[in-house]
Amino acid sequence: MGRHLAQGMAWEVSGPRNGVRRSGRLCKTKREAMPPRQMPVSEQPEMTASSPEEQIYTPRPNERQMTTRAVVAGCLLGGVVSCMNIYMGLKIGWSFGGSLIAAILGFGLFMALGRSLSVLECNITQTSGSAAGTMASAAGLLAAVPAMNLLGFEIPLAGLFVWGLSVAYLGVFFAVPLRRQMIEVDKLRFPTGTATAETILAMFAKAQEALDKARALLWAGAAAGAFTLLTYFVPALEMPPAELFGVSALTAAAAWGFRLYFGPMLFGAGILIGPRVSASLALGAVFAWAALGPWVQGSGWSPGAIMSYTDGPRGWLLWPGVAIMVSEALTALALNWRTFVRTFQGGRIVGTSEVDGHRIPTSWWRNGLAAAALGTTVAAWFLFEIPPHLTVLALVLSFALAAVAVRSTGETDINPVGGMGKVTQLVYGGLAPGSIGTNLMAAAVTGAGASQSADMMQDLKTGRLLGASPRRQFIAQLWGIAAGVLFCIPAYLLVTSAYPLGGEQLPAPAAFAWKAMAELLTQGLGALPPNAEVAVAAGAAFGAFLPILRRVPALAPFLPSGLAIGIAFIVQAFYSLVIFFGAVALVVWQRVSPSSAKKLSFAVASGLIAGEGLFGIFKAAMTLLGVPNL
Repeated sequence: MGRHLAQGMAWEVSGPRNGVRRSGRLCKTKREAMPPRQMPVSEQPEMTASSPEEQIYTPRPNERQMTTRAVVAGCLLGGVVSCMNIYMGLKIGWSFGGSLIAAILGFGLFMALGRSLSVLECNITQTSGSAAGTMASAAGLLAAVPAMNLLGFEIPLAGLFVWGLSVAYLGVFFAVPLRRQMIEVDKLRFPTGTATAETILAMFAKAQEALDKARALLWAGAAAGAFTLLTYFVPALEMPPAELFGVSALTAAAAWGFRLYFGPMLFGAGILIGPRVSASLALGAVFAWAALGPWVQGSGWSPGAIMSYTDGPRGWLLWPGVAIMVSEALTALALNWRTFVRTFQGGRIVGTSEVDGHRIPTSWWRNGLAAAALGTTVAAWFLFEIPPHLTVLALVLSFALAAVAVRSTGETDINPVGGMGKVTQLVYGGLAPGSIGTNLMAAAVTGAGASQSADMMQDLKTGRLLGASPRRQFIAQLWGIAAGVLFCIPAYLLVTSAYPLGGEQLPAPAAFAWKAMAELLTQGLGALPPNAEVAVAAGAAFGAFLPILRRVPALAPFLPSGLAIGIAFIVQAFYSLVIFFGAVALVVWQRVSPSSAKKLSFAVASGLIAGEGLFGIFKAAMTLLGVPNL
């Protein structure tokens, strides 16, 4: 699940209208903080209000935009986010976008160095950073690839690079012909893209607040990183042994996953995810591991060790959890059938109204799409023995479903990557019923298309609101993808070499969900453990019921997240609980100091996630090197 969480002011900004360009001076429509000395007034953003629905930022004539420093900063920051996403995604199945982190840290970095940064440069930094940050998901390193590894399939390093680049570039090239319809004609909001534009303008209007956010992010990251490094040498700091307290009930609960766990990353994730989803995780954990699991083991249906995937409760609970996740995703897609219809209505979707100097040339995306499609087909044939005609079908499905994902993201800010992948898995369950590899990797093509095309469109929306050049954003996105691959693939190989997939360090819930779905579709009900059919049916019914009830506005805010409940069935309970505690801390913070919570909560949470994510990779390296601990 690729989810972008943003906090911003209630701005909506767009480029110049009616061909009129205003001067590069700051035209203030409300009282704003005085700019710092490093930021000359001539370089402050111009915002002109025209209606409650529309605010305009007009770039200065010849304003710096795609500079080397902006692209390099974005690639480096996004590369860091991609490594963070590898570690976190293999823990809880979620990843976060790099747009706001790249924008905030890029701005703070240049301000701290005494260098002035233009609005459009900051936009290029967030564009390349966003592209690099999402590569952990787009390259399939959180779901399809680890699922193949769980099946005993090893992918060579060169093959991973070719595969990751090919499928990620597919999504970018898919997005270009959809841009005019989605952004210019339908004017979809793309909430994260809009929030990113709002945040960039707010930072330039209130530079000191931006520096405060960057400082909070860095301090939180340093603290989380230091703690993570310390837990390598003193592992009991991260998870104190239950026996330490001398209470037999705690020891028994610990066997079912109810243990103390001090994880900065998951605590920060709880702050970002918020109370509803975090409470859903806690609810799912308590039901699965405190009620259903012990009952199943007591009934003799899963007599093995509690955490065994083969004959224990953990392997049994996996199936109803996956059923909840899949049925909720597919039902939500079915209920939003109008999104499918609107996606392919409206006539011509190719082209743009931008002037030639800023338009993305048709030859660029057509030739690029052909090269990416060829690379994907060749990689699928040589790496996974998927016949070319089945890969071509996956490419066609990928474009169609990527278009739906883009519209869903534009309307709701939810990119249903998992649901899109499951649709492809269902199709290939009938076309290639005996091949789990084909089922998984064909779905990975769809997931990559949905992930990168929606991410690209969010960035193009930000650029549209800021009056940026789509052509330059497109180039920055291409650079970002290449940088992200260089960061996230070595990080994936390092982490998975140090810790086993499915173990305590890397539960890999998304990978197990994709693997289970592929096994069920290729092997039939024989893939289910004893007496799990009823649980799967009940989980599917529950997951399908949630989106239906969510159509009732009065009920929607109080309904749990089926995705979160399903994940709680797969990961150990302490993961879900520490996320819940992070959300509780956010609620308390908002009550005690609403202003500081609003200003700094995103930065602190991002720092906690990034700190453990990066130093967790250092821990993996030390594990491989055999560095002794206590």
